[in-house]
Amino acid sequence: MPVLSARTASLSLFAAFALAGCAPGIYENAPSATHLYVVRSGDTLYRISKQFGTTVAAIQAANHLSSTLIQVGATLMIPAGTKVAAPPVNSGEVSFGYVSWYGTKFEGRRTASGEVYNMNAFTAASPTLPFGTLVRVSRPKLGLSVVVRINDRGPFVKGRILDLSYAAAKAIEMVKHGTAWVRIEVLN
Repeated sequence: MPVLSARTASLSLFAAFALAGCAPGIYENAPSATHLYVVRSGDTLYRISKQFGTTVAAIQAANHLSSTLIQVGATLMIPAGTKVAAPPVNSGEVSFGYVSWYGTKFEGRRTASGEVYNMNAFTAASPTLPFGTLVRVSRPKLGLSVVVRINDRGPFVKGRILDLSYAAAKAIEMVKHGTAWVRIEVLN
């Protein structure tokens, strides 16, 4: 049997207590978490809660936060969410409204679906449509349309129904204006 030095033995004993849960720690009484999340620039508790299907209050409680202020680089425990199933969507369902677009600022960031945002792909963010839904976005007066796949959540501006990728916005000639009135048809 190997002989341990006093220092090695005390470190081993401390590690055993820590692993057994006897050493106090910041996660001692924490609820079970499904994710540890590092706060990025532009994140808010509201956006993070939407992304993980939980509530702002649940994130605050899990992290002992007394306000909604968070710092870039901080690690948050995200409690198990109660994902709400997206309402079923019927093929051919049509709606009208304003869309906007987002581009370089979000390039390479993770979308709410977990995909990496690619501003040159034909994708869009919707507040309610299920991920993977194909949608035709048309500007009837110009005779332009584009098919996009929903892979993100948004837009976070009142009165807008979709956020298009740069490529999709360019296809329907709305990049210069920033927003456009469109017809949206669910394809699948």
